[in-house]
Order: sequence, then C-alpha cells, then structure tokens
Amino acid sequence: MVVCLLWGVTVVADSAQFSSSVIELSDRAHAGTMLTTQTCIGFLLTLATIHLVPVLVDALGWRWAFAVLAPGPFLGVWAMATLRARPEALRLAGGRR
Repeated sequence: MVVCLLWGVTVVADSAQFSSSVIELSDRAHAGTMLTTQTCIGFLLTLATIHLVPVLVDALGWRWAFAVLAPGPFLGVWAMATLRARPEALRLAGGRR
C-alpha cells in the first residue's frame, strides 16, 4: 500500500512540471496544441498502465507488477535532466535552476 501511495503522489506531481515546461518552451502560437498533445499522451499512458497492471499481476504477481512500470518515472527524470542541460532551460522558471 505504501508503494502504491508513494507511486501515485510522485507520478501526479511531475505532471505539472511537464505542463509548465511545455508552456514555457513552446512557440506561443502553438502552446495550446502542445498542451493538448501532452495531455493526450499522458492520458494514453495512464489508460495503457491501468489496463496493463492486471495483466502483469496475473503473469508476474503483485511483487513484480509495479517493477515493470519503474522505467516510466526514470525516463521522466532523465528527460528533465537532459532538458536542464540544454540552453533552452534558461527560459524555464524565469532562468532559475
């Protein structure tokens, strides 16, 4: 239960960071389209995850079902770290790192 709660809190919290990055880094004329695309991808990933977990539980058991999902947050951290190293990152948060 603790792992599920921790997972939910951390996954939900990073969504706002990605949305803010999309707003601050996209061309103003395309910001709405970019946010819509990002939101749709997020919902698609959530939907796929919701349907994938029961299949994983049946195949692997509860012990390993969530371990298969671990690359998702890792890739999110990697993507944000990669973005932070780019010159465009200075446009985020008013240049504060």
